[in-house]
Amino acid sequence: MPWQPQAVMDIKQEFVALASQAGANRRELCRRFGISPTTGYALLNRHGEEGLPALRERSRRPHTSPGHTDAVLEQHVLDVRSEQPTWGARKIARRLSDLGLHGVPSPSTVTAILHRHGCISEAASTAAQHWQRFEHEQPNALWQMDFKGDFMTAQGRCHPLTLIDDHSRYSLAVQACADVRAETVQPHLREVFQRYGLPARINTDNGAPWGAPRQPRSLSALAIWLIRLGIRISHSAPYHPQTNGKIERLHRTLKRDVLSRHSCTDLLDAQQAFDKWRLNYNQVRPHDSLALDAPAQHYRVSARAYPSVLAPIEYPVGDLVLTVGWDGQARLRQHKFRVSSSLLKLPIAARPDPLHDGCFDLFFCHHRFDRIDLRDLSS
Repeated sequence: MPWQPQAVMDIKQEFVALASQAGANRRELCRRFGISPTTGYALLNRHGEEGLPALRERSRRPHTSPGHTDAVLEQHVLDVRSEQPTWGARKIARRLSDLGLHGVPSPSTVTAILHRHGCISEAASTAAQHWQRFEHEQPNALWQMDFKGDFMTAQGRCHPLTLIDDHSRYSLAVQACADVRAETVQPHLREVFQRYGLPARINTDNGAPWGAPRQPRSLSALAIWLIRLGIRISHSAPYHPQTNGKIERLHRTLKRDVLSRHSCTDLLDAQQAFDKWRLNYNQVRPHDSLALDAPAQHYRVSARAYPSVLAPIEYPVGDLVLTVGWDGQARLRQHKFRVSSSLLKLPIAARPDPLHDGCFDLFFCHHRFDRIDLRDLSS
């Protein structure tokens, strides 16, 4: 039984004084002081050999620590954390293994080292979470695209354009843009397609320049170009950013690693910071959702090369092909209706619904973008 915590030195001194008296019942004294006879007799023996110093509290730390991390390895942990201050224990442990070090400590030991050296705040520890997300089975089956919230540089606003591969989490682009216009975005996308090839599908939100938020079933000029390249396009449901969850997560990492730590003077300065971060993100940083592999270990370029010339627009036999006129107007069986003005002079197809007379699905290339009922147009 241990000594009581209050005034331990004084209690021990009193016990020794009483137990040292001639004829003292030492076992009864141990009972009254709330300690075991073993503890009491051990204290009396030490006091006989050492005197008053024997009453001081002794360290219970073991003389040897076979599980203690080697000082050199511990320094390696701190070095990686210094180079990558936003990385957690699992990423650091994986990085040390990738560097070929032997005896790399477990993630729990790395966490203990970081805590011991004040590298992890309580807030950061509480905020740490693990996420499980659906992913496509192959690279380039789906890309997610969005703009990270804009920020001010010394010479104007910067709008970071981001693309990520759904399967591998590979960052295909982080581009510093002066605005969010289609004319700005398209050349950057062309460079991405020329390097990585074409994806099967791209998902975006409904905002400009991807969609036409004022006309939900309309097509933007950028969407028309993507469709002509043979890319399927889809849009996140309004107010549901989790549909593009992986790119939202990338935005959090980009903000934490770059935007909150670096003040950019202009777009060029921002781009240099983005390029350095993207290289590290793709090639070095272990990713929790990839069993701590880096995204580059799971990504390969698309077999679909970017075409030098757009393919002609063709529709199956049985479709009614219409040419879009000024103000996005099209005519079907003497009925006028409006589609997107971005489709000016381009052919669209009205595909009859065999089950509903007078109903047609409207297509641009492979993309179904609207449905009309001629009876509604007549009223």
